[in-house]
Amino acid sequence: MSEMQLTKRRLLGGIAIAAAAAALAACNDSKDAADASSSGKTMADGTNVDTMQTAATSGTDMPQSDGDVDMAEVLKPGALPEMALGKADAPVKIVEYMSMTCPHCAHFHNTTFDAIKQKYVDSGKVQFIIREFPFDPRAAAAFMLARCSASNPEQLSTPEQYFPMVSMLFKQQQVWAAADDGRAALLQMSKLAGFTEDSFTKCLTNQKLLDEVNATRERGSKDFGVNATPTFLINGKRYSGDMPVDTMSKLIDSLI
Repeated sequence: MSEMQLTKRRLLGGIAIAAAAAALAACNDSKDAADASSSGKTMADGTNVDTMQTAATSGTDMPQSDGDVDMAEVLKPGALPEMALGKADAPVKIVEYMSMTCPHCAHFHNTTFDAIKQKYVDSGKVQFIIREFPFDPRAAAAFMLARCSASNPEQLSTPEQYFPMVSMLFKQQQVWAAADDGRAALLQMSKLAGFTEDSFTKCLTNQKLLDEVNATRERGSKDFGVNATPTFLINGKRYSGDMPVDTMSKLIDSLI
C-alpha cells in the first residue's frame, strides 16, 4: 500500500494549492482510466479488467462472489461518517468501494445506481453505502470535494450533499478525470456545486480529511480484501466489477 499512499507532500506540500494542482494535473493513471472501457473493474495497480464476472456476459445470471466478509465488521463506523441511503434496518446491506476516476464505477452509477435506488432503497429493502477507495491524487481530490460542504469547507457534507456531488462528477468524469489541467477542471465542476475558489482551496488543503479518505481505503483493502473498483460487499459476500440493473436486482431479490 505504500506506493499508493497519498501523502501531504504529493498532494498538499509546498504552496498548498499549487501542489494540489500539480498532483491533479500529473495524474496519468486517472486519465488512462477515464479513457478505458466502461464495463468490468479497475484493479489497485490501475489495470482495467474488461472481462468481469458472469454478470456482464449474460446480463441476468447470478454474479459470482469473490469470497466472504464479516458484515458486522463491515458495518462498523470508519474514519469518516457513513454515506448511506436507505433504512438502517433494511434486510439487504450494500457497501460499495469505488474510485472517482474509475470508469467502471462511473458506468455503474450512470446506468445502474438510480434504478436500484428507486426499486430497492426507496422501498426500504436496501441500505446502500458508498466508501472511498481512491487510486490516485485526482480521485482523492474529487472525494475530498464531495466530503466538504461547499458553503463551509471546514464542515463535512451531508449525504444529501454528497450523493449529488458524486453523481455529477461521475456523469462528467471524462471532463475532469482526463483533463490535462486537473485542478482547473475540478474547480469548474466544483463551482457548479456551489464552491468558490477559496472554499475549493480550503477543502483540498485539509490534511485531516485527506488522511481520513486514505484510512477508508486502507481499511477496505486490509480488512475486507478490496483490491478493485467497484467492489460491493453485500450481506456477507464480496463481489468485484460493474453490475447491470438486472443482475444486481436478481442478487438483491435472492436475499429478501
